[in-house]
Amino acid sequence: MILVLVTIVHVIVCLFLIGVVLLQSGASADLASAFGGGLGSQTAFGPRAGANLLTKFTTWAAVIFMLTSFTLAIISTRSSGGGSVLDNTKSAPVKTAPAK
Repeated sequence: MILVLVTIVHVIVCLFLIGVVLLQSGASADLASAFGGGLGSQTAFGPRAGANLLTKFTTWAAVIFMLTSFTLAIISTRSSGGGSVLDNTKSAPVKTAPAK
């Protein structure tokens, strides 16, 4: 039950995070800055703007995404018994050279 709930929250937050990131405009994303013009051309990533509502949503969505990712990893490890995927594999037969 908890696995289904965390998975649903994880998918919703993932879709929300994709949407919020795509809605944001890039730093100095105009065409002139690509060719060395513009006001922010002397800095590596352009001038730092203040945090608006979209950046706050992005931060919180990223934190929730990471927490649900860790939670899903822990739940799946505990429910599988903590074994390895390779525990159930068979080893290849050893080839021996023919006797002379």
